[in-house]
Amino acid sequence: MSEIVLDHVSKVWGQTTAVDDVSLTAAAGELLVLLGPSGCGKSTSLRMIAGLEEVSAGRILIEGRDVTRLPPAKRRISMVFQSYALFPHLDVAENIVFGLKVRKLKWAERSARLARVAELVGLGELLHRRPAQLSGGQRQRVALARAIVAENPICLMDEPLSNLDAKLRHDMRVEIRALQQRLGMTVVYVTHDQTEAMSMADQVVLMCDGKIVQAGRPEDLYDRPATTFVASFIGTPPMNLIDLTDGPNGAVVAGAAGRAVLQGPGHGLRLGIRPEHLRLADGAGIEGEIVSADYLGADTILTARVGNQSVLLRVPGRSGLATGEPVRIAWSPESVHVFDGTSGRRMEDGRAVPVAA
Repeated sequence: MSEIVLDHVSKVWGQTTAVDDVSLTAAAGELLVLLGPSGCGKSTSLRMIAGLEEVSAGRILIEGRDVTRLPPAKRRISMVFQSYALFPHLDVAENIVFGLKVRKLKWAERSARLARVAELVGLGELLHRRPAQLSGGQRQRVALARAIVAENPICLMDEPLSNLDAKLRHDMRVEIRALQQRLGMTVVYVTHDQTEAMSMADQVVLMCDGKIVQAGRPEDLYDRPATTFVASFIGTPPMNLIDLTDGPNGAVVAGAAGRAVLQGPGHGLRLGIRPEHLRLADGAGIEGEIVSADYLGADTILTARVGNQSVLLRVPGRSGLATGEPVRIAWSPESVHVFDGTSGRRMEDGRAVPVAA
């Protein structure tokens, strides 16, 4: 079983704690994504799994073995780095099988593996080219092939697509996910790009300041964010987080003398609603004013001022609304999320009752 377990793992440099008591499990055959902003500890966690960084506390288990103090060569893993790390003087074929030659694998076995992997990643006609003769996407395929050819059950990927343009990133996301599923590899994939995480992962582990903020399926983080950080990090555009205050008939949007949006008091609470769950309404909802409209083709992202706060709406097609135009904004109660304004934590069901706007 190619399972990876981090058991209360920490990494400390002097007075700085880069990874703080992290526990997670990447099940065999799963693609787990470590997601988060720069400096959150995701790459350090990956490097500890690889054996490239020493563990300050805790244990790392791979395939049921405690590998915490083992060198990288004894962990039976492959790795794909952010930089392609190809030898410029070697052709594609030699770059792919370089590790096999170092391990003194016989020529016949190297050739057989090379042929299989080249077909898998679509490099069959490029084996005699040098890296300088390849596009960025082709170079990344070579790096991926070099990891696959080792036939290790686990592959670690550290932001492998960050050097590619948007179109190539999409294509490579599809290819990596298809290869991972076809080969049954366990993959731990580091990225700061939530689109990569949401589109590829079986499990997303979102980190901030060295800690895990929330872990689960992509839809779990999107549909039920545990904190305001998760709510604002997952989703494009991010979730609206609206400060509330007390009104005569319940919680109202701070700075807006409008209808109640929650039953009961609102002071110290934040209302979360995704832009796609808001709608423009006639005669209902809360009052707002259009600040800007960003037309994206299939839809338009509207920015509206509600009280003293900005709210984003995603509406289909071109909206036709002008800056300064008054609007009414509505939503359904089931689309509302409520967070504690101080801790940022999600309120449990029943603690705050949403009201349709």
